[in-house]
Amino acid sequence: MDYRDLGTRVRAARRRKHMTQEKLAEKVGISASFLGHIERGTRVASLETLVSICNELQVTPEILLSASLRLFEPGMPEHLTETEKARLSEFLNLALDTVRNWDS
Repeated sequence: MDYRDLGTRVRAARRRKHMTQEKLAEKVGISASFLGHIERGTRVASLETLVSICNELQVTPEILLSASLRLFEPGMPEHLTETEKARLSEFLNLALDTVRNWDS
C-alpha cells in the first residue's frame, strides 16, 4: 500500500475543492492534525474515514488508491476455440481503431 501517494492524492483533491485541512477534517469527523498525517502518508486512515474523505471530496476510492491497485485486464474466455479467439481479437482491434479515429 502506497500511503504517501494516497495522501498526495487526498491533498490534491482537497485543494481542487479549495478546502482547507481544517474544513475537510471537520466534515469527515477527524482532527486536522490526523488529516495532515494522512496527507503526508505517516498515518493510516480507517476504511470508514477513507470513504468519508471520498464522499466529501467527490472522488472515487480508485482515484485515491490507484498507485496501490493492480488493474486487471480481462482475458479471453476459456471456452472459446483458437479460431474464435482470433476472430474476437480482430474484431476488438477494429472496434478500438474505430473509436480512436471517431472524430477524424
